[in-house]
Amino acid sequence: MEIGIDSFAMLLTDPATGRLQSAADRMASVLAEVELADQVGLDVFGMGEHHRANALDSAPAIILAAAAARTKSIRLTSAVTVLGAADPVRVFQDFATLDLISRGRAELVVGRGSSVDAYPLFGFDLRDYDALFVEKLELLLKIRANPRVDWQGRFRPSLKGEGIYPRPYQHDLPIWLGVGGTPGSFARAGTLGLPLMIAIIGGSFDRFRPLVELYRDAWRDAGHDPDKQKIGVHALGFVAETDKAAKEAFFPGWFQMFTEAGKERGWPPPTEAQFEHMCSPNGAFLVGSPQTVEDRIVAADKALGGVSRFTFQMSTAALDNDAMRRSIELLGTEVAPNVRKATAWRQSA
Repeated sequence: MEIGIDSFAMLLTDPATGRLQSAADRMASVLAEVELADQVGLDVFGMGEHHRANALDSAPAIILAAAAARTKSIRLTSAVTVLGAADPVRVFQDFATLDLISRGRAELVVGRGSSVDAYPLFGFDLRDYDALFVEKLELLLKIRANPRVDWQGRFRPSLKGEGIYPRPYQHDLPIWLGVGGTPGSFARAGTLGLPLMIAIIGGSFDRFRPLVELYRDAWRDAGHDPDKQKIGVHALGFVAETDKAAKEAFFPGWFQMFTEAGKERGWPPPTEAQFEHMCSPNGAFLVGSPQTVEDRIVAADKALGGVSRFTFQMSTAALDNDAMRRSIELLGTEVAPNVRKATAWRQSA
C-alpha cells in the first residue's frame, strides 16, 4: 500500500495569538513538508485546488513543480483538479510538463470538486456541473491517448487535429477519478478503467464498501484488466507520539476550518464531541499515535476490501511546524512500513 499526504496549503490563524501566517511563509512550509515526506520514504504528495482567500492552492501544478525540484522519489499529484471548471488541454499540458520536470512522478486526480468556487470564477454555470465534468473528462482521456484530437463539444471550442504538447515522460500519465459519495461517479470510474480516489471525511469507512463494490462491478463488466484496478482513500489524519498529543495538535485547525465552511454552506458549527467520535474506531479520522493510526488504516483496508493508497489531509495542523514535521516523520518511518507489512495479505491472497 502507498502512503502519502495531501495539502490544501490552508492559511489559518494561530488560535493562541489570533495572527494569520503570511502567505509566503505558509508556502515555504508546504514545500518543506513535501521535501521531508520524500526524505522519510512516503510515496505520494497531493496538492488540492481551491480559489478562496484562506487557501494558496489555486495553481497546484506550479506548487508541485517547485516540489519536484526539491524531491527525488515521491510521486506528485493533484488532489483534486476541478476539471469541470478547467480547460483539459491546459490541464494536460501543465501536468505533462510537471511529469518531464519530475522525470515521471506526476499524476492527476480529477473530479467535479466539493468546493464550487472555480465555476463562477471561470464563467461556468453550476447547472452544468455534471455535464461539464463528463465532457471534459472524455476530452482529457482522448488527449492522453493521442497528441492530435478531432473533437467537438458544448463547453469548449472544437479541436481539429491541432498538436497538444509537450507529451509526458510516462507513456500514460496516470489519471485517477476523485469521488465523494455519488454512486454514478464510482460506476463511471470503473467503466472507464480509471483508478479511484475516495474522499472520506465523515461517517465511517465501512459505509463506502457498497460503493466500492459498485466500482469493482463496473470495472469487471467493462472487461478491464483486474490487476490494474486501484482504489485510494483521502482522509483527515495526523500522527503524534500519543493519541492525546495528536488530537490536541489537530483539533484547533480542524475546528476553525469547518466552522468557516459551515458558515458558507449552512452547516451547524462543529463540536468537540463530533471530533472525538470521528477519531474513534467508528469514525473516519486517522488521528492518533503511530499504533492507533496503523490499526485504523489496516481496519479501513479490510473494510473496503483492499486499498492501494492512503493519503492524509493534515493541513489543519500546519501552524505548529514542529508538530507537522514530527507527524510526517512518524507517518513515513513508523506507520507506513508497518502498514505495508500488515496489508501484505492482499499480495499473497
